[in-house]
Amino acid sequence: MSRRLVNLTLDTLEDLPRPCRQCVFWELDPVSAERACASGDPGLEKEAWVSQTLLEWGSCGKLAYVDGMPAGFVMYAPPAYVPRSMAFPTSPVSADAALLMTSHVVASFAGGGLGRMLVQGVARDLTKRGVKAIEAFGDAKFGEADEEKQTGCVAPVDFFLSVGFKTVRPHPRYPRLRLELRTALSWKSDVEYALEKLLGSMSPETLLRPVRPATATRNVEN
Repeated sequence: MSRRLVNLTLDTLEDLPRPCRQCVFWELDPVSAERACASGDPGLEKEAWVSQTLLEWGSCGKLAYVDGMPAGFVMYAPPAYVPRSMAFPTSPVSADAALLMTSHVVASFAGGGLGRMLVQGVARDLTKRGVKAIEAFGDAKFGEADEEKQTGCVAPVDFFLSVGFKTVRPHPRYPRLRLELRTALSWKSDVEYALEKLLGSMSPETLLRPVRPATATRNVEN
């Protein structure tokens, strides 16, 4: 079984599950989202949001493929790009964090570690870009419709806890959670990071200095 992660682009956007492809829960404020769903084209609005975010900020999502089949995705961005981020009782997101908007794994691929793989992919990306942490709003009653009848746009709290997030602002329905990016990296990534730091502390002269072979025998005088 082969598994791979790719960045969310306008091309890979079409591999999102159909309901998610048409959902603008996060991308628009509540009023605009309701208007788009009622009389507009939410799919077009989502495409416009992804296009603008890619242009102005960079990568804002990851997709996981298993044997070439779309198996899950995650989307993230600075809270300034996510109007819905201010609509939660535990808002706002911390200034040093990016917001993990939503994460979804196709049911037939659940239980295989794809959720953790996706979060680690986000962590590696954001670490390279100087972001200190990821925050997310979790749903403590996932599957139960709220007053806005949004049951799948906010990932369950249990998922975030299982991949290392910690609650920073409790709430009976929508707590805010946080993951320090260094704790999200795998052991392998930590070793690679340490090696890069070690090599970076060595001067070019040290790295390029030839190693002289040891003398095997003593010189014999004539």
